[in-house]
Amino acid sequence: MYKEKKVIAIGLVSELTGLSERKIRYYEERRLIFPERTAGGTRRYSFDDIERLCEIAEKMEDGLYIREIKEMERRKQMKLGVSADSCGRRNLG
Repeated sequence: MYKEKKVIAIGLVSELTGLSERKIRYYEERRLIFPERTAGGTRRYSFDDIERLCEIAEKMEDGLYIREIKEMERRKQMKLGVSADSCGRRNLG
């Protein structure tokens, strides 16, 4: 359950993943990750988000495109019987 809590700031996420803050924000813009925002607008990430970012980075390094990664995630969710909107934060379409 602790892995789902969104309490980690983008700077620490950048350090842990090796991704630049700009790249992390880019993946958010492309709707691959879904950080929460504090009242002041600061992004907060979970350990699950960090794992997801590492997976995304590996797939990008392997030559996959954003749309392919989204499609893989959509198929994974369908296989698990979870709709993209059921967790209230994912809308990959």
